[in-house]
Amino acid sequence: MSLGPAGAQINPEHADNFEDIEKQFAVKVVQHMETYWNILEKVKGSTLRLTKLDDEIYEHFQKEFPDFDASATINEDEMKSKAGKERWRNFINQYEKTVEDYNFGAMLRASPKTDYTQEGTIFAVRMQFYAVEIARNRQGLNDWVYEQAHQGK
Repeated sequence: MSLGPAGAQINPEHADNFEDIEKQFAVKVVQHMETYWNILEKVKGSTLRLTKLDDEIYEHFQKEFPDFDASATINEDEMKSKAGKERWRNFINQYEKTVEDYNFGAMLRASPKTDYTQEGTIFAVRMQFYAVEIARNRQGLNDWVYEQAHQGK
C-alpha cells in the first residue's frame, strides 16, 4: 500500500484508474499556477500575502537559504541534487502541521522575469513555491506582472 494524492492510501493492485488520478493532479497544479498568475495581474506582488505565515516562512527561508538570490534564475539541477533535496526536505517538513498541502505539487517559475513557460517552469512542491514567491514578492520582483497587465488602462 502506498500514499497517493493528499495522503490517500492507494492499493496498487486495485488502482485501476491511476492515470485518471494523475490527470486530476495535473489539472489541480495547472489551476494553481493560473490562479496565482491571475492574482499577480490584479494585485502588486509586493502587497500580496500568500499564507497567514508569510512573515515566518520568509524569515525561515532567508535563514536556511541565505545565499538564495530571488532575482536570479533558479538552478533546477542544484535544487534537485541530492544535497539540494535534503536541504529543501528539512525546510519543507517543518510546515507539515501548519501549511495545508505543504508538499502538494506546484509549478514554479525558474525566473521572476518571465511568465510561466514550458522551458522556464520547474515542478516543485507547494512550500518551495511559497518560499520562493514570497521572497520575490517581498522584493518587488513580481510587480512587473501587475504593471504590464495595467499598462494603458
